[in-house]
Amino acid sequence: MSTFNENLEKYASLAIEVGANVQQGQTLVISAPISAIDFVRMLTKKAYEKGAANVLHEWSDDVLTRTKFELAPDETFETYPKYLAKHRIDLAENDAAFLFVLSSNPDLLNGIDPKRIQTNSKTVSTALATFTKYEMSDKISWSIVSVPNEAWAKKVFPELDGEKAVHALWDAIFNATRANLSEPVNAWKEHIDTLESKATYLNEQKFKALHYQADGTDLTIELPEKHIWISAESINEKGTPFVANIPTEEVFTAPLKTGVNGTVSATKPLSYSGNLIENFSLTFKDGKIVDYQAEKGYDTLKHLIETDEGSHFTGEVALVPHHSPISDTDLIFFETLFDENASNHIAIGKGYAFCLEGGKEMSEEELKENGLNDSLTHVDFMIGSDKMNIDGILPDGTRKPIFRKGNWAF
Repeated sequence: MSTFNENLEKYASLAIEVGANVQQGQTLVISAPISAIDFVRMLTKKAYEKGAANVLHEWSDDVLTRTKFELAPDETFETYPKYLAKHRIDLAENDAAFLFVLSSNPDLLNGIDPKRIQTNSKTVSTALATFTKYEMSDKISWSIVSVPNEAWAKKVFPELDGEKAVHALWDAIFNATRANLSEPVNAWKEHIDTLESKATYLNEQKFKALHYQADGTDLTIELPEKHIWISAESINEKGTPFVANIPTEEVFTAPLKTGVNGTVSATKPLSYSGNLIENFSLTFKDGKIVDYQAEKGYDTLKHLIETDEGSHFTGEVALVPHHSPISDTDLIFFETLFDENASNHIAIGKGYAFCLEGGKEMSEEELKENGLNDSLTHVDFMIGSDKMNIDGILPDGTRKPIFRKGNWAF
């Protein structure tokens, strides 16, 4: 059995070699909390060993973030430093790769006025809209990984004390990302091939719509005529493969903006902007959210949906089997990166251009004409369970089983 340090080394290698897939002579930008500095040092070393020309760092801190939301004047959240947005865009346009290390407290902003959070989210999203477009059209290589902190770990493992909870969360992360295997990079290559086979089948079928049925869910999602199912591996503008999410168990595409109808119930809590939204449901008509309910976090959900016009519609539909390394742990991670890969999910907001044939080269107007939603936000929420059945509907109305009792039916 591998030691903790051996698994940590393998996890860092996955992030650099499979996730961001740093190339010879490339700049890597690592965005991380200061609490993760030891892991970032390991990532930096591995990036230089892989051939990176330069590794730059962007730092954050939960305590400083909370302090700002508690004490800063309202107008602070209406502006974003232009030089920071320009810096990211300049790096992206010069072929930098980006690695985002997540490690936040799911309850970080609990009790903060949701209006302040909404204003800040919209301001940041607007300032970084060009960079986000580069991400969502595969212009650049980018990836996301996570490291534990005590507050997050205690949320996942409330029965354990701080140090034991953190260790347990590390073990769960190593398991979910396959970092605890003897050859995780090779294991990921096999995993990518498996997901690609699912995407290939779905692309061959060219379904017109998907019909979801489960407890509290009866939802039909139409797909654009030019939709493409995507799996784990993406290809950037220069032809270099990368994996945006570590872990990932999904195969996904874009819904037709105006083609979502029915009601869907979330099956896991959604951690959004430092607050939890729990036991919620959405009702759609002609693609638009026309009603929503939540037992906890209603105001946070309301502000998410009201971010802009596009946040009233959906931008992603993802298929994830109920049986997977993440789902089989039976844990709720309170972190979308993990929870979305334990469950079928859909996303409120912006759609990915690369989910349409020729989408990477399309103008904003052409993407809109082909049914893709646009928004400042993109937020996944989980809807899958072991009770969920999904049928693919062909253009002639014929139905084919895609999921039965939460797992692949083909």
